[in-house]
Amino acid sequence: MKIKRRDSADILNALAGGVVPSRGLQYIIVGREAEMRQIKEDLKDIKENGSSLIKFFIGAYGTGKSFMQNFVRQIGLDVGFVVAKADFTPHRRLYGNDNQAVALYSELMRNLSTKSVPHGNALPAILDQWITNIQNQVVQKLGYDGPILNDPTFIQAVEKEIIDVVSHLDELTGGYDFAKVLGIYYRGFVEQDREKQRRALRWIRGEYLAKTDAIRDLGIREIINDNNYYGYLKVLSKFVRQIGYSGLIINLDEAVNLYKITHREAREKNYEYILMIYNDILQGAVEGLYITFSGTPEFLEDERRGLYSYKALERRLKPGVQSDEYRDLKQPVIKLTPITPNETLVLLLNIRDIHAAHYGYEPMITDEEIRDFLIHFYERPGAEKQIILGDVIRQFISSLNILVENPTADWKELFDASNVTPQDDKIDRKVVNIHDRFQRGNF
Repeated sequence: MKIKRRDSADILNALAGGVVPSRGLQYIIVGREAEMRQIKEDLKDIKENGSSLIKFFIGAYGTGKSFMQNFVRQIGLDVGFVVAKADFTPHRRLYGNDNQAVALYSELMRNLSTKSVPHGNALPAILDQWITNIQNQVVQKLGYDGPILNDPTFIQAVEKEIIDVVSHLDELTGGYDFAKVLGIYYRGFVEQDREKQRRALRWIRGEYLAKTDAIRDLGIREIINDNNYYGYLKVLSKFVRQIGYSGLIINLDEAVNLYKITHREAREKNYEYILMIYNDILQGAVEGLYITFSGTPEFLEDERRGLYSYKALERRLKPGVQSDEYRDLKQPVIKLTPITPNETLVLLLNIRDIHAAHYGYEPMITDEEIRDFLIHFYERPGAEKQIILGDVIRQFISSLNILVENPTADWKELFDASNVTPQDDKIDRKVVNIHDRFQRGNF
């Protein structure tokens, strides 16, 4: 298998630690082809038409909710989106007092990523690149050899271009103040005043908690807070579209933490926020936004505490015509089921080859031995409902690590598979043909 070492390192380290890799997902995607096609179609539509969409990835623990959000992230970065992510916690909510909501917003801003800055904190790079692009456009218009920062004509021309961009933000709530802060950042950029830029970034990230501080530092009377942060997300979404990005992706994980809010009124206020976002997006009030939530079936379907307890959301999110064979993946809710034993086998075969490519050895474990290892898991009573894919993967990678360090170790003894008879028809021997197709790029 040919794979970049940084991709293989990220895959192996993340999976061994029980989390989803941030890169290289194309090497380990198995059993989600229909969902992946729909995500690509969604992002293409947003990129080309400026529409907005909302998705809920719903599934039990270990069914791949975070994986699907990371896939959204990877594809989004590849096709020019700005991507942000945050986990819901008791201290980060859509609605809350004591800065719980603005804490969610600030986490999104810290995790803001682009293709060139994929690991977060991309806001300075986004703004700097935007200003540099405008300067280059003005240089071409004026016929200069390069930016002349002390030339009044050049400065006025650049400021005019910036005003043309930010003036379109005024129509959105919060757009005027956002535009003023962008102007402050530009002046700091031109004057090489790092402190002025830092203050502007603090404001955009929602890190000013008192209006008096913002007035003192920036001359801005408004700050981003629990009550208005969503409006600024809409402003940001429109802004990144205007400066050349495909749109803004927001992935919100661990939505079960909203379900766990014990205070009924606080929980319903968070669900009201979801309803507001849902309505905004489907009524065309947001430009270029793709927002996803991931949560458990209880978070969605519990009629006492889940989203279905809020009747307006239940009416909007209950699925239409569905069957075991056919699903409508264009609707907001995508329910994820565990991948099949055959698909799990293909995944382990791919991980084996990634491990071998990363550490530079020929695979020591045959396809049949991996099949026997997997049967060992699925033969346990109740395995189909209780088996957690992440646990299987972690044990598998750990065993491969031991074998690399101890080539003479006995594979069957290591996996406790010596007494397992390959008799479970749920794992088809012909699945190896699927793996072969993957290796040839025909998967």
